[in-house]
Amino acid sequence: MGDTPIPLRMLDIRSVRIADGVEAGDLVLPSLGYAEAALESWTVFSSLKEAGVVAPHTRFQVSLPTPLGVVGSFVRFEDREAFESVYEGALAAELQQILDEIPHSELAVQWDAAVEFAILEAAESDLRSYAWFDDVWSGTTARLARQIDRVPVDVEVGVHLCYGDVAEKHFVEPSDAANLVRFANLTLQQVSRRLDWLHLPVPIERDDDAYFAPLAELALPEATELYLGLVHREDGAEGARRRIAVAQRHVSRPFGVATECGFGRAPEGTTVPLFEVHREVAVAW
Repeated sequence: MGDTPIPLRMLDIRSVRIADGVEAGDLVLPSLGYAEAALESWTVFSSLKEAGVVAPHTRFQVSLPTPLGVVGSFVRFEDREAFESVYEGALAAELQQILDEIPHSELAVQWDAAVEFAILEAAESDLRSYAWFDDVWSGTTARLARQIDRVPVDVEVGVHLCYGDVAEKHFVEPSDAANLVRFANLTLQQVSRRLDWLHLPVPIERDDDAYFAPLAELALPEATELYLGLVHREDGAEGARRRIAVAQRHVSRPFGVATECGFGRAPEGTTVPLFEVHREVAVAW
């Protein structure tokens, strides 16, 4: 373990490093656990689907972190460049296990990009604490595009962009959606396959035109579905409807809604009410 704190607010994780005298190319990582967890969940999902509990057309979604997100969070800065390809290869192997075991017509893969925005939003003076590559915009988006293209075309693939959710707080508050839009547009310019969906976060405090206005510049292909993460447990359907009304002034295409950053870190007992909020908003909309 090293002694360099990870440069993300509210975290006090100590970074790992490559041991003295060891070359990154000689490292062989053990199972990362993603395939194991996904395949275990797939067994439950497919059983529920066979029993009619899950609708027939529903796909099984596997969400994965980008390699940049893991390396940028848990590896000592001096070792990130050397270790990145090692971890990326290990994660690609986990993805391949999932692809080998789950029918492609039943599968959807989502790449979660969060640390990318810690890098992009960092002050210029702090960038060398974050990025181990020169151009942060091309470096972050090219890496995400590479992960999207790893997914075969007969498997749905989506992207969740994120500003962090440690203790239900962002590592930085976005001033508006401009960097989300720029990042998404640059990524889409570099992918070879179709992107099936894009999810963008909306902070609970933002129901103003200034936040949503940059979405008018979002250049999504017609086949790519847009989801805005504007559902929050704290203000429920009323807050979601308020943010939807503002978003519609700036987004000319249909869009779906979701929570800002999933359900996983919400307090115990909030999952069912959150589903109910989604249903209420969807039925009324």
